[in-house]
Amino acid sequence: MNPIPVEFCGDGPARYLQLARAIRRAIKTGELSPGTKLSSARIMAQAYALNRHTVMNALQILVAEGWLESQERSGYKVTHSLPIDSSLRPDLTLSKHRTVAVAERYQTRSFNWPIVYAAQAPLSLSDYRYNFAGGLPDLAEFPFDEFKRAMGSACQRLDTHLLHYGEVSGVPDLKTQITAYLAKARGLVANELLVCNGSQEALFLIAKAFIGEGECIAVETLGYPPARKAFIACGASLVDIRQDEYGLCVEDLAKQLRVHPIKLLYLTPLHQYPTTVTLSMTRRMQIYQLCYEHGVAIIEDDYDHEFHYRCQPIAPMASDDPAGIVVYVSTFSKLMFAGARLGYIVCSNSIMSQLTALKQLVNHKNDVLTQLGVAQWMKEGGFERHAKRMTKLYKNNYQHLDRLLQAYQAQGYPIRYDKPDGGMAMWVDMGVNVNQLKEKAKLSGIYVQTQSEFYFEHSTRSLRGDASQNTHIRLGFAGQSPDMLAKGLQIIIDILYE
Repeated sequence: MNPIPVEFCGDGPARYLQLARAIRRAIKTGELSPGTKLSSARIMAQAYALNRHTVMNALQILVAEGWLESQERSGYKVTHSLPIDSSLRPDLTLSKHRTVAVAERYQTRSFNWPIVYAAQAPLSLSDYRYNFAGGLPDLAEFPFDEFKRAMGSACQRLDTHLLHYGEVSGVPDLKTQITAYLAKARGLVANELLVCNGSQEALFLIAKAFIGEGECIAVETLGYPPARKAFIACGASLVDIRQDEYGLCVEDLAKQLRVHPIKLLYLTPLHQYPTTVTLSMTRRMQIYQLCYEHGVAIIEDDYDHEFHYRCQPIAPMASDDPAGIVVYVSTFSKLMFAGARLGYIVCSNSIMSQLTALKQLVNHKNDVLTQLGVAQWMKEGGFERHAKRMTKLYKNNYQHLDRLLQAYQAQGYPIRYDKPDGGMAMWVDMGVNVNQLKEKAKLSGIYVQTQSEFYFEHSTRSLRGDASQNTHIRLGFAGQSPDMLAKGLQIIIDILYE
């Protein structure tokens, strides 16, 4: 046969790869049909002005891929077993026409794939100039040079056995450091600890371990959307519990426990997400007693424990858990950065064995080098020094936002809020409907969350349809400078009260 036309591109890959690609395309489109014998390597080399070895390399690739067969003294031919399209019209002799014909054939049928759970595309916060996201740390203040040295030190003393499979629950050095830190800073004794890819994986693993299709998880009416999405993805049916100005309503929890077969209760007791309320010790004890009586496990999400400003933070519920029903979740994302992907779970031995087995199914283990680097950083004291610096910085931002809001109140704006004990955001009642704020603010480069975002789709207590009740916004103050806080808030005020 005559060699197929090939246009070689000087800026493209190696010539033998371009030749192999051209022959492969000709076979796919039917220009070279099954059984067709190719010209010899010598003739092809002359036709394409290539070295014979270049042609041989191209042909051997196609033999290895199964497009061609090589027989001694017979040369190369197209494999007979290829499912080449036989419906091409005989008048389509040019490769580009054949390619179109094959493409059209495969476009005649559309598939409706049975997607069980359709997730939304992730949001890119870097697209916004003013960012009021509630859990966004200030990366400009992260000690990257110090952390880089800790990473380098960890790599110099690296035990390469840790790079293999195994140690699913986390690198021992990091688990030791986290355990010591929890005992010192949070009064929590961690007998068992599982390192995860952030708290989101932790929440998914817990729900997957506990929940069968349609079984119930109790959540606060206003809550953390990613957690609820993880629970729903695991097949959970969500039951929302009422809240008041002091947090979760114990009476309503008792009522829902009588009505629904609830297996898990998800809480953010230190700084409730999104309202920032700190759950009192009395309510914590009442909730614990109810869950114990009904055989319900409690997921305690303690996502920003370090950032408490008015007093020492209340110890986690997991620190006083005689029945072993609390599954404690925390993360380094708020103190370090989200990309570190380090979270952890503390729970009883019986629960931990199931979570560790699931963790191995999902991704075997977290990145070892990051774990070792963080462990070294903690060992050198860098982690705690950074925590103290950021707590001081965020307290300043917290006070600055408080002063800004007070100034607007003094000007007559109908703004109301309770100053939280800590956290990285404030929950502010703007006194007017905020349903249109998010999209309008986006046009000015502002990311802000409004009240309706914190309900879930089938919430029985949602006020999303009542515009007069959707008046709150969540203002994160940690991730941007005081100057940017002031400028961004002024734009929000102008949008709402124009």
